[in-house]
Amino acid sequence: MHDTQDWYGPETATFGDRVAAARDMADMTQAQLARRLGVRVSTLRAWENDLSEPRANRLSMMAGLLNVSMMWLINGQGEGLDAPMEEASLPASAHEILNELRDLRTDMIARVEQMGRLEKKLRAALKEDLHERAA
Repeated sequence: MHDTQDWYGPETATFGDRVAAARDMADMTQAQLARRLGVRVSTLRAWENDLSEPRANRLSMMAGLLNVSMMWLINGQGEGLDAPMEEASLPASAHEILNELRDLRTDMIARVEQMGRLEKKLRAALKEDLHERAA
């Protein structure tokens, strides 16, 4: 989806510019995205104004919600937005479906992270059990 002009590349746009553009393209307000990410609006505003950056888990959730890659948000490379142009008008039902898909993707990412934490706990418990049996 990259344009030859690389409109959202690192020399043209900042992290905050890409977040704001992707949020606008997803037809979300700052308040809506902040709520979905579980952060304050002031936190999201600081990200968009390049005053701070999110942690990896929030970055991952944000990429899912905005339907762009984490790398694109970070450095403008990978799956992201094309250069600004006239957007084809989508019916309201398509926007509803896209929003539901984004929500599902975010939920799936959160579940994968939860699975990783549980697997780590299980490995630690099994390792501890093996040490106790050996003693």
